[in-house]
Amino acid sequence: QVQLVESGGGLVQPGGSLVLSCAASGFTFSVYTMMWHRQAPGKERELVAAITSSGGSTNYDGSVKGRFTISRDNAKNMVYLQMNSLKPDDTAVYYCNAVLYSATYRNYWGQGTQVTVSS
Repeated sequence: QVQLVESGGGLVQPGGSLVLSCAASGFTFSVYTMMWHRQAPGKERELVAAITSSGGSTNYDGSVKGRFTISRDNAKNMVYLQMNSLKPDDTAVYYCNAVLYSATYRNYWGQGTQVTVSS
């Protein structure tokens, strides 16, 4: 049974930091590209950050570049999103996403974790 379980969300003041975690199970984590997406109220879901299966390459949306860091631990089947200098515009539900780009395409989602940036 495939599972992606996010944790670490919450309420934080502007300028603060949070670390989101995503625990993966039920699939071969180390061959999947992992991503974090977010969806704010009334807005489309957007890609925030991505990391390749080996962790050797990362990519970020321009709005978070320099503030957020995606990382993964293939030994623990975990992916993380370190979020610094948080802004009210970062308020959203954050989703963990696993994608296998091969002849057999797979795409899995977590249930999401709420991040609220407010004073």
